[in-house]
Amino acid sequence: MTKYKLGLKNVRVLRDIILLALVVLSPSSLVWAGPPFITDDPQPVEYLHWEVYLATQWAHNKDTGTMGTLPHVEVNYGVVPDVQLHAIVPMVYSASPDSSTQYGLGDIELGVKYRFIQEDENGWRPQVGIFPIAVLPSGDSSRGLGDGYIKLFFPLWLQKSWGPWTTYGGGGYWYHPGDDNKNYWFTGWLLQRTFFSVLTLGAEIFNTSPKAKGESDETAFNVGGYIDLSEEHHILLSAGRDIKGKNTLSAYLAFQWTFGPREIK
Repeated sequence: MTKYKLGLKNVRVLRDIILLALVVLSPSSLVWAGPPFITDDPQPVEYLHWEVYLATQWAHNKDTGTMGTLPHVEVNYGVVPDVQLHAIVPMVYSASPDSSTQYGLGDIELGVKYRFIQEDENGWRPQVGIFPIAVLPSGDSSRGLGDGYIKLFFPLWLQKSWGPWTTYGGGGYWYHPGDDNKNYWFTGWLLQRTFFSVLTLGAEIFNTSPKAKGESDETAFNVGGYIDLSEEHHILLSAGRDIKGKNTLSAYLAFQWTFGPREIK
């Protein structure tokens, strides 16, 4: 196992960067596809390895109220090389301006990520993958805890890295049934950089086409990153707001545990 050792000077620099990131973070959708961001990447979990997240997310709009997860559990597993199984089970709260707060099981998310092009580390070819997702109507829509319909997402993601820099993004099509709802497109892109091998900071911008009749498209951003406490334990956080849309503020915080066969005794 690799040990993380930082000198006092680097610790102070790391502290300052973390504080700066927290100051810049300002509290769009409650779907965090590629924690801690909404834009995802094509890179699956390693074969026979696991990612487990204990997370909370929050979104607030002065007209529609506040909703979030408290908590939600996300699990990803590398079932075969280049293929990842994915599940999110959320406990959701919803507080609209004209009703009481509701709390309970939300809509469960299931997916499969498949990377079919490997990155050329010495060239310009990116890695490419697909990540179809189904959101099941397990939450009580009458209480504002779910949508009441099965939603499907069919995205294509690309990623390229150069040294400490990584950029990824893409998008896809959401099947979004329901009264007055419309199927819509999502596109997003992200740039991030790693510092001292233990801290990664990034920013994303993304857009969704109209989700319902009479609505316009929405554009938003998030900034955030993650801190590697060790090879197995990580803290992830991000926050952002709409640039164009419903003036929604959002935030995400998670503890992540990553492990594989060698870590299980």
